[in-house]
Amino acid sequence: MNNKESYIIRNEQTKDLWKVEDLTRKAFWNLNVPGCSEHYMVHVMRNHPDFIPELDFVLEKDNRIIGNIMYTKAKLVDEEKREKQILTFGPLSVHPDFQRKGYGKALLEYSFDKAKEMSYDVIVIFGNPENYVSRGFKSCKKFNICTDQDFYPAAMLVKELTEGCLDQRKWRYIESEAYQIDETALEQFDLNFEKKEKKCQPSQEEFYILSHSKII
Repeated sequence: MNNKESYIIRNEQTKDLWKVEDLTRKAFWNLNVPGCSEHYMVHVMRNHPDFIPELDFVLEKDNRIIGNIMYTKAKLVDEEKREKQILTFGPLSVHPDFQRKGYGKALLEYSFDKAKEMSYDVIVIFGNPENYVSRGFKSCKKFNICTDQDFYPAAMLVKELTEGCLDQRKWRYIESEAYQIDETALEQFDLNFEKKEKKCQPSQEEFYILSHSKII
């Protein structure tokens, strides 16, 4: 992305809600599965108690929203049941016409700074390592963070906003219920948008492999 190129990053506003949902749908359609659920996830997430409005950002270029990132609370629980509140984000959406041009990176770095200002020190996500290791994310295994099923997914990535804040005790990652999807409600919600064809494509197999792979 050209450093001279103008854009702004700001908090999402009420007038942006449908635009962000439509943007998210365009960004994820047929990417991970035929169709997508991320636009409905965005819709319901905003009303969940774990949602953090202060970390809900849009990237606007030429008065058009072309990117969005949202955060929710999550937690780590150690073997003595002690809890540590952390963050997760997603979806991170960039309009297909503007992907691979640095706008996702800009949203990430801006939101990292804001999250740190709010005294958060750890982010855990599920994503393609290729997209996130350059932004400081590392394998969950390196921090001894597993799922509640004692599983170290290849796609579970961790970033310390404050370096060294995690010790080597074993942690279990507990994701917010904000990410649970009602498939029937999703199908009904999707009727509000432009009709698009659901297709199978290679990226879906990549997503399946990553989401089912573990580190031992």
